[in-house]
Amino acid sequence: MMSCFYEDGLRFSCVDGCRYCCSCEPGYVFLSQPDLDRLCAHTGMDEQACIETYCRIVAMGAFSMISLKEKQNYDCVFLNERGCSVYEGRPRQCRTYPFWMSILESEERWEEEKKSCPGIGKGRLYTKEEIDGLLEIDLKQTPIIRD
Repeated sequence: MMSCFYEDGLRFSCVDGCRYCCSCEPGYVFLSQPDLDRLCAHTGMDEQACIETYCRIVAMGAFSMISLKEKQNYDCVFLNERGCSVYEGRPRQCRTYPFWMSILESEERWEEEKKSCPGIGKGRLYTKEEIDGLLEIDLKQTPIIRD
């Protein structure tokens, strides 16, 4: 069996005040049904009101997906001066960063992501088992698709 580059684990801890992954550049935070359920519970809104207030529908060819809105400066709709206003209810994509399949596909890709995230390589050591568990969450929760 081939070993992966994170066999001995990887270090990551958010750096206070950074918030780069929540701001600065355009992007998408596609929601799964459990993500939307969690946001609805956290905000006290029903699904339709939550989508209308905090989300946008993104056309992806033959189908559309639901993503969080961004402010004009590309900050996440939930980012404020104190951080994430829905931290406990935040989506899976936010909960699992930087342990995404696209970032963990190679050590080179991990090192590339480190250039824009000062918390990668520092702080808490995540074991291979923990990382694989986070990847599994990603695989099990697919984004909501609208025809």
